[in-house]
Amino acid sequence: MSAETARQDVPVSRERLPLGVYLLAFSLFAMGSAEFLLAGVLVGIADDLKISLSSASALISAFAIGVVIGGPPFAIMTLRWPWRTTLVTTQAVFAASVTIGLLTGSYAVLLATRFLCGLAYAGYWAVAAVTAISLVTPDRTARASGVVVSGLSLAMIAGGPAGALLSHFTGWRGGFWGVVALTTTGAVLSLVAMPATSAGQEPSVRRELRTMRRPRLWIVYTVTVLSTTAYMVSFNYLAAFLTDVTGIPGVWVPAVLALFGVGAFIGLSVGGRIADRRPVHALLAGALGISASSVLLAILARHAPAVVPLVLLLGIAGFVLNPAIYARVFAIASEAPTLAGSTTVSAFQLGISLVPALVGVTLNAGAGITSVAWIGAGLAAALVPIVLLDRTIAPVSPDQEEEEDSCPNVGASSATPSKA
Repeated sequence: MSAETARQDVPVSRERLPLGVYLLAFSLFAMGSAEFLLAGVLVGIADDLKISLSSASALISAFAIGVVIGGPPFAIMTLRWPWRTTLVTTQAVFAASVTIGLLTGSYAVLLATRFLCGLAYAGYWAVAAVTAISLVTPDRTARASGVVVSGLSLAMIAGGPAGALLSHFTGWRGGFWGVVALTTTGAVLSLVAMPATSAGQEPSVRRELRTMRRPRLWIVYTVTVLSTTAYMVSFNYLAAFLTDVTGIPGVWVPAVLALFGVGAFIGLSVGGRIADRRPVHALLAGALGISASSVLLAILARHAPAVVPLVLLLGIAGFVLNPAIYARVFAIASEAPTLAGSTTVSAFQLGISLVPALVGVTLNAGAGITSVAWIGAGLAAALVPIVLLDRTIAPVSPDQEEEEDSCPNVGASSATPSKA
């Protein structure tokens, strides 16, 4: 039986996912809201702390750097901890860091706490992904990952804007106090409702590091960085695109931006169901979808009736890949998922961080704002041969090939109870 046939024969369960998966999504929503909220209150922070707007913007970079470089070391440090312990600890560190930042009037302290928030956020995201798939059967791993990541899409379309609105009436700290409250609630619920699980085999730093040498894993990380940059490059500059080129009144821009988030939610749901059986098909569909949507956005930029639905389609295409990315990572690194999962989180954040640099170079060269869509199309098109390359590299062993073809669950068959 071929690998493709084996994947097609895996039955997909229609049962509801465990409550713990949705709790992980809620907690990621709470913490992720802090990332999307900051952009909406930069002016208030700058005025309150008597700093320049560019200095306030460095708070965004501090968080991003914390996520990019902090996830893997944090994963190694907590490797022998039960997953529930790691989840609650990272939530506590995150909430404490936000609180310290809110209580200080020092820019330096606020900058440091934003970096710590990034570290904790990366640590939580990585372990949440591993924990989610430990709670379900092998045929629902990608679906569970998709639900967890949907917490971020909800943070994008609801958490960040709601926090910014609250800060508008209460001062810039108000929205962040809401984040602290939600994160603390998530930590308490995790202690009460989340089973204490850990990897079935003895954690090993050497095994985790050895796993990271697999070429197929780095192909998936490349896909993660490029795909994230491909759709975020258009999303980050969508407001200027809509007002300056499409001619949509500014009052309608938030609604169109929300459409992207709706599309992201749909993409995660669809991608989670496809990726459990056909991860490569989901990756290719997402890459081609981002490329096609971006090209059409650039060509039809001045036609609002076309642009608005294309924003929705871009959100669907961009996020349909995410469950498949996690499915591939945890298939390739099934026996040592913690470091691999944390590096995936870093790859997502690196893709987001590359957007300003790419766009800055393009716009400084004299290109118009529609160039962002062409950048996204080119990056997405480059994904296709990279995804196909994954199919040509031989796995490290026959056993590994069997594991990867069936997209095994990291935890459903190997997770064991642990005393937290």
